[in-house]
Amino acid sequence: LLSHFLQAKMSRPVQARRLEGIDKNIWVEFVKLAATYSKVNLGQGFPDFPPPEFLTEAFSRALSGGNHTLHQYTRAFGHPPLVKVLAQFFEKLLGRDLDPMTNVMVTVGAYQALFCCFQALVDEGDEVIIIEPFFDCYEPMVKMAGGTPVFVPLRPNPPKDGKLMSSADWQLDPAELASKFSERTKAIVLNSPNNPLGKVFSREELGLIAELCVKHDVLCISDEVYEWLVYDGKRHIRIASLEGMWDRTVIIGSAGKTFSATGWKVGWVVGPDRLLKHLRTVHQNSVYHCATIAQEAVAQGFQRELTLYGKPESYFVQLPKELQQKRDWLVQSLDGVGMKPIIPEGTYFLVADISQFKSDVPDVPNSDEPYDYRFAKWMVKNKGLAAIPLSAFYSEAHKDNYTNFIRFCFAKEEATLKAASDILQRWKQEKTS
Repeated sequence: LLSHFLQAKMSRPVQARRLEGIDKNIWVEFVKLAATYSKVNLGQGFPDFPPPEFLTEAFSRALSGGNHTLHQYTRAFGHPPLVKVLAQFFEKLLGRDLDPMTNVMVTVGAYQALFCCFQALVDEGDEVIIIEPFFDCYEPMVKMAGGTPVFVPLRPNPPKDGKLMSSADWQLDPAELASKFSERTKAIVLNSPNNPLGKVFSREELGLIAELCVKHDVLCISDEVYEWLVYDGKRHIRIASLEGMWDRTVIIGSAGKTFSATGWKVGWVVGPDRLLKHLRTVHQNSVYHCATIAQEAVAQGFQRELTLYGKPESYFVQLPKELQQKRDWLVQSLDGVGMKPIIPEGTYFLVADISQFKSDVPDVPNSDEPYDYRFAKWMVKNKGLAAIPLSAFYSEAHKDNYTNFIRFCFAKEEATLKAASDILQRWKQEKTS
């Protein structure tokens, strides 16, 4: 009787319906594969070089200094010195006055900022437009909030002169984008510079999105974590600075990407109080609070950058210069072996076409798994080089159209990039011998 009772108790579903179909996560699988097999990991997006000294010194001072309050809770919506300096910084960038207490909120990385946005602003039945390829968490987070993701792709237009493709060659079709807006559309997610492509949206492209947002009274969730990592003299334009957009935009930023300290998990949102007050409700009923010492150190980092703004010694000027050299090194290495790179205008990432290497990796007819997944798994197990399949950044319906590409992270030490280049060279020699 007891065993019958236990079985009866355990047969009831335990999971909430909102989790159905969103349990798979590319990072869980590929991080494990990289940890097991890789000699060189160009998969996950984090630097293998240290944050700048001024930042780690600020952290050490906060940790070992006499101010014991830094070991305790600070203000739930952001450590006062950090929200104050972020407000000062964004006043400069957006050309408007900001109130640190109502226009800025600190989060546990940009990831939690995104979660707060979707939970606070998206309702059951709302549609949210997502531009493909997209950072993979947008889709499950929209679904968890009860929303319906609506996808619109960036379409590649390869140059005719045989030059390497650039991320700028991937563009929205204006008519196609306009067709996705309806009375059910609540928000559009914009990620510029874009992960995984490295595309930096132009003023014209942002103007098109802004015009449609204003026309249809739609919110914009603007993920700008790579805002300082822009190359070739390009400029990152903030959509909130365009006419009619401040009042409907939430800007998301990350100290992890800004200061090369992804493990500190300090992110933020900047926007109008009419939107942020709802994000604060989600924040106070989920994590409530972020690590005080990390916020103190990031505040000091921004204070330094505020005084050096636009000067050559600014970290925000130096880091993209260093990363552009790393990007160019990887572009040459990949191009030299025939794995055609798409040159990114920004971010840590570079997408490459693997078509010429497909003969090495056997196709499995009728497989449910996209080809680039199998390729990336084979490459890490057999060559020791970890990368991420591009189709992971597409919706289920469109995955199969983009299975000839993989994404590399070039925010790595020179020795790491050289080791990756050596693997590719040996692989090419094996192919030709």
